[in-house]
Amino acid sequence: MTDATRVHTGRPEFDELYPRIRGFLEQDTMDMLIDDQMIRGYRSPDTPSVWIRDHSDIMRGFRFFERDMTSAVSHFADTQARNGRIFDYFTVRPEKVPCEIENWCKYVRVPVEADVEYRFVKAAYLAWQTTGDDAWISLLLPSLERALDYAFSHPWRWDEREKLVKRPYTIDSWDFAYTAGRHDGLQFQIDEHTFWGVMHGDNSGYYEACRNLARICRHLGHSERARHWESWATGLRQRMNDLCWNGRFYTHFVKQTPVAIAGVDESSQLSFSNAMNINRGVASHRQAVSILEEYLERRRTTNAFAEWFSIDPPFPDGVFGDSKLVGGAYCNGGIMPLVGGELARAYLEHGFETEGVATLRRYYELISRKDETYLWYFPDGTPSSIDTSTSPDAAPTDGWGSASMLYGFIEGLAGVQDCSRMMEHVRIAPRWRAAGLTETEVRVGYEASGASVAYRYRERSDGIALAIEGSPTQLDLHIPVPADARIRSVTAANESTPFAETTLRGSRYIDCTLKIAGGAEIAIRYA
Repeated sequence: MTDATRVHTGRPEFDELYPRIRGFLEQDTMDMLIDDQMIRGYRSPDTPSVWIRDHSDIMRGFRFFERDMTSAVSHFADTQARNGRIFDYFTVRPEKVPCEIENWCKYVRVPVEADVEYRFVKAAYLAWQTTGDDAWISLLLPSLERALDYAFSHPWRWDEREKLVKRPYTIDSWDFAYTAGRHDGLQFQIDEHTFWGVMHGDNSGYYEACRNLARICRHLGHSERARHWESWATGLRQRMNDLCWNGRFYTHFVKQTPVAIAGVDESSQLSFSNAMNINRGVASHRQAVSILEEYLERRRTTNAFAEWFSIDPPFPDGVFGDSKLVGGAYCNGGIMPLVGGELARAYLEHGFETEGVATLRRYYELISRKDETYLWYFPDGTPSSIDTSTSPDAAPTDGWGSASMLYGFIEGLAGVQDCSRMMEHVRIAPRWRAAGLTETEVRVGYEASGASVAYRYRERSDGIALAIEGSPTQLDLHIPVPADARIRSVTAANESTPFAETTLRGSRYIDCTLKIAGGAEIAIRYA
């Protein structure tokens, strides 16, 4: 194992988290020879195929050590339909064994899915951010724009009245729809009986995709296209908040086709994209606080071992056409680390630092028992299994959730966020004082490009010292300080630096921006 990314704190729950998660991810690879091209992708534990949704989210974990960041993304682009549609997944392995034995090359698009195109853009952005390959992303740019144009125009994806992305009535962004009993089994198709509506998570995903595409366009010198996609992002955010925000969190599914499910109070259902919405940037700080307080209240008032709900309360047992989809199982109320990681980052970013640290510790305790991690758990902590899953696979190396937890750890607690590409512009917000730590060393790097940033953090009674080295030319610092500290000065290389103070729910931060070359020594001194 190389050391491009490492954390040293003296605490196993933090020092071992990245190596353990990397170990899970390294067991989730799929190497496939298709059209004489070797393609490497990362799979979820419940299916032997490369889904763009899983792969794009898992990229947030494997980009620290994986060298092939582009082959899978390029393959999704190469197989794009003329109208811009992207396949959900591809595979060369039998999926439904023992019934299926053919190792043909298979491509699938699930018709009810509305999130595929934004996940394709996200995957391309993360690959480009990691590698810095401008030539590659330039060639891919027409495919990325066609994908979003498809989502914002096709009658199955776009609601012209609301000017938001729509979908059939699914559980958040899962891939089967409610049919009111008109279909036996899970319904993946769209037909004359489809119940339509707007799901908030689709639109937050497209908001993020538009902003990422604007960043790519601006970097490549396409200023007009950058403004176009920024305008789209702004409109989606406003319309989504107007339609979906219920005053406490985002309503699970805003119906456009009238339908009622006995025993379901939609106004109370908290679905997992609420956590994603915070990190994608559609929720204001005030909204983020409201959502996070809702999650914490449900942790206090339910019997679940963690508040990482796929949806809460769940739907009645089996109403989506599969008897295994009981309350508390899988996407119908199961406890998912992929939600926990998003919550950890959101907690740490919005003034709930203690809760964010507790989330990461809880996950470490969970995986260190048997060195296993699962896509979902029952609320009592029982992990998923082949017998309880709707898929014929339930490997204990879940990459989707573990990569999400690593995202919460690296960007939330270690506080390293790449704001451009190849660590050229980095935000550093080390929140170790929330974990009771005063000395840490962190390095975050990309094996694919060699870009990295490292810092040494020291906190004493008279202030904080932060030594930074690596690739950045611009640093945005967001440093927690004691609530009662009187700031005497902030210096970089012994020169006074302008700074501002911000407060988030009582958590106090010092903010400043620096231009650097090769490294910086920052000191925050208390009076």
